[in-house]
Amino acid sequence: QVQLVESGGGLVQAGGSLRLSCAASGRTFSSYVVGWFRQAPGKEREFVAAIRWSAGNTYYTDSVKGRFTISRDNAENTVYLQLGSLKPEDTADYYCAAARSYYPSTYYYTRTTYDYWGQGTQVTVSS
Repeated sequence: QVQLVESGGGLVQAGGSLRLSCAASGRTFSSYVVGWFRQAPGKEREFVAAIRWSAGNTYYTDSVKGRFTISRDNAENTVYLQLGSLKPEDTADYYCAAARSYYPSTYYYTRTTYDYWGQGTQVTVSS
């Protein structure tokens, strides 16, 4: 069983930055892919980014490419999502999730691939 805990959300002005953290307990991420999703009020939960832990391959949705960076820290068993050049439309609850990485990478963009979810952290970007 994997437990995920997100942190780092908050209120930031447009153009600002935040770093979200996703800490895992229960087992290591070594054979997992870890994704970040977000859900704005009244909208579906959508894929943001993912990292395949063992190889470090990263995946992003188009709207965040060049602004967000996903990374991992082996020693801390933690995945980070650095949010930059934030826009009001980035306002959402952000969730990290984990799945076994034997799925083809095309599955990483789909929330039903992921078995374990954190409780979410709120990001609010003011204009």
